[in-house]
Formats: sequence, structure tokens, C-alpha cells
Amino acid sequence: MTVTLEVADGVGTLLLDRPPMNALDVATQDRLKELAEEATRREDVRAVVIYGGEKVFAAGADIKEMQAMDHTAMVLRARALQDSFTAVARIPKPVVAAVTGYALGGGCELALCADFRIAADNAKLGQPEILLGLIPGAGGTQRLARLIGPSKAKDLIFTGRMVKADEAEKLGLVDRVVPAADVYTEARAWAAKLAQGPAIALRAAKESIDTGLETDIDTGLAVERNWFAGLFATADREIGMRSFVEEGPGKAKFL
Repeated sequence: MTVTLEVADGVGTLLLDRPPMNALDVATQDRLKELAEEATRREDVRAVVIYGGEKVFAAGADIKEMQAMDHTAMVLRARALQDSFTAVARIPKPVVAAVTGYALGGGCELALCADFRIAADNAKLGQPEILLGLIPGAGGTQRLARLIGPSKAKDLIFTGRMVKADEAEKLGLVDRVVPAADVYTEARAWAAKLAQGPAIALRAAKESIDTGLETDIDTGLAVERNWFAGLFATADREIGMRSFVEEGPGKAKFL
């Protein structure tokens, strides 16, 4: 299998395993979608880590496979390509990307689907599709601009240049840079901490933020308002408020 889902202690790791560079061919894209949907359904998965192994996150699409495709073939495939990444972005649980080595093209786009990105100090990220006479096709033109702003996104996409981890952090493309040996450990610790949190409230927070970024503020406020009120029907809200009153903040043990 080119992608596996390993679950332990509430954390699901989506592990890319297509040596040597984790190129994201059609089979890998389809498998990624399948496992993202599984992680969404499974109650024992409360947070997710996306990881490509110690050497490389994902160096992009399988160029040889794409070279053999004509316009008609890509018209038929482009939606499925985007859907596989959108399935990751819409996992209604906290998702962190553990980025080692190269995260280029589709690899960078996959990292953009996470809520939080921890990068190795030797990581290199970018959207080099323009160098192939293309543009990002798995969400890069949309998610990158929303994350770091349109001007910075255009710089990376128009030039196709790679950025090292320190510049990626300054741009806001990654959230934390750590030694390469610590990337997965740090990412899993972040996910494990949130896996202990109130699952429905975390889902509500993620959906409210993501929906708000995609629509007008009034619609976003309506989503927030409905979730806010709805959370008063949950056991986690009762646990959290009771613990706050009786023990002080930050000590609640959620279901």
C-alpha cells in the first residue's frame, strides 16, 4: 500500500510510503482519499498526523504518469485529484503535517490541507508547477493564498522557487521548525494533546474557521452561532464547565 493509516492512543498517522520520493500518483491519491474518509469515520481517531517518513514528505505528483495524459484524460482526472486532497482538508479533527525533506507540488498542497505544519530544519517546500508549464492543480492556488496571502502565494507560484524551512516559517507556510529527527515526535505530541480534548467542540471550531474563510462574515458568524449554541447539548460542555467551576481552568477530562 502506498498510504497506510496507523492508529494508537487516539492519533491516526497517515503514512505515505512510495519510495524513493513519495510521488503522488493516481493510485496514491485514491488511497489517500479512502484513508482520509476512514479517519473521518473512525471514533478511535481523534487527531491525525500526515507523515512521509524520515527522508521526504512528498516530492510532488508522478510526472512520468502525468506526461502520458492528454487534455481529455486530465479533464476526467482533475476533479478526483482535488477531491483526494479535499478529503484530507475536511477531516473534522485536528490534522498536523510532519514535513521532512521535500514537500513540493502536490506534496506542498497536501501539507496545506493540514491545520498545523511542523517542518524539519532541512525541509524544502514549494509549488514548482509553473516550471512544467502548469499551475498547482490540487488546491495550491486556493489554499496557499488563503494561508500566506495572495502576494506571497503569487511569488511562490509564479516563480516555482523552493523555500527552505526558515523562510517557510517566516512566510507562515509552516508553523514550527524543529530538528529533522524530532519532526514526527513533535507532530504526534501536538496531535496527542488535542486527541484528549473535547472532540465535538474541536470539530465545531475547525468547521467554523474553515467555513468562515470560504464565505462572507455573516455566513461565518451564523455557522459559529449555531455550533456555539449546539455545544450546550454535549456532555463535554457539561464536563468542561463543571471542572472549571470546581477545579479551575484546564483540568477537565473529556470523554
